[in-house]
Amino acid sequence: MNLFDVSAILLTGCAVASYINHKWIKLPLSIGLLLLAMALGWIGLTLKNTGLISDYYIQELLSSINFQETVFHGMLSFLLFAGALQVNIDDLKTAMVPVIITATISTLISTILIGFAFYFLANQFGFSIVTLPYAMLFGAILSPTDPITAMSITKKMKISKKIEMTIVGESLFNDGVALVFFLAILDIIKSHGETSVSSAAHLFLLEVGGGILFGAVIGWIASQMLSRIDAYHIELLITLTVATAGYTIAEKLKFSAPLAMVIAGLIIGHQSRRTKIMEAHSRNFVDSFWEVMDDLLNAMLFFLLGLEMIAIDAPLRVAILGVVAIFIALAARFISVAIPLTIIRLFYPLKRGTLIILTWGGLRGALSIAMVLSLEHADIKEIFLPCIYFVVVFSIAVQGLTLSRVIKRYKITKKKVLM
Repeated sequence: MNLFDVSAILLTGCAVASYINHKWIKLPLSIGLLLLAMALGWIGLTLKNTGLISDYYIQELLSSINFQETVFHGMLSFLLFAGALQVNIDDLKTAMVPVIITATISTLISTILIGFAFYFLANQFGFSIVTLPYAMLFGAILSPTDPITAMSITKKMKISKKIEMTIVGESLFNDGVALVFFLAILDIIKSHGETSVSSAAHLFLLEVGGGILFGAVIGWIASQMLSRIDAYHIELLITLTVATAGYTIAEKLKFSAPLAMVIAGLIIGHQSRRTKIMEAHSRNFVDSFWEVMDDLLNAMLFFLLGLEMIAIDAPLRVAILGVVAIFIALAARFISVAIPLTIIRLFYPLKRGTLIILTWGGLRGALSIAMVLSLEHADIKEIFLPCIYFVVVFSIAVQGLTLSRVIKRYKITKKKVLM
């Protein structure tokens, strides 16, 4: 299959599934598309196992879609830029302290906790191939709360602005942080321990700091260009250039490209609202384009995520480990958020239920799947992929579907304040 054929199949599937969900099921679009695509994948597997359809067509479709490349070098830059463009910096400032702490300290704590727990359990299940460094890699894969999932689910909720900014802000920033953790641990594994912890820390600071600085520079340059013209089609091209060339250049410079996109999007969005660098009609056109792009790519990504179920081969031992990994991820999330919140309470009064909401709102998504698919070690991937997939599906389908109820339980609505 060529790119056009694959795109046609995905768009058709998304359109039909979106229609069915909107007309009859009425779930949030991301959750509805994931579950419908999983159902479609299950039907495909059933037909394949009964011999009614050939395995060739299913394998050809899946082999034509490189999920990892599609996310890392396609959708991620657009989705992060589009999401950050819609975030109001003034609103984000109200939750800046918890965002910074949870996006860094919580991510590190979660990586360590999940790593040790998974190492112990995997070896108890007889998977001696899962060494401690690989277990830490598993922790880095599961620690980030996915910005794509978080924004798609929380943006339509009647939720306190501060708690929304905490969830969305953490998700926007900690994916870049977790990716650097992931790459640093992977570098240690590949070098057979020759890469020191100090070298890994230096890599972390360089990538994170470089990504933030590079994003600020291209965001400022783009804002200056936008302020000097009034032609919406050119202004749109400038923002598209930031999301494509900016991401590519950041990767070439070994900076965190996701963080660069977040910072650039925040700056351009802030400048367009606060200083009005664009005329109203141009700003409305550009905003509308990126909102449509965000919704379209989200729909395709969640549908594709559901279809990936066809590629999951989980023997009983791995399936049980995957179920246990769900509880490991939740427990690690709870502890990793509780520790920094204890520090924050010394300076900020927190509303009852904050810890529970941030724990349950720590949604995993496509980013974790993309990271595990990028692994080259086939034996490790066969263990990691089903476990990660179980956690992601539970996170989106169960946590995402019940998050609004948890928020209502603690009465944290737009009329209330969190801190």
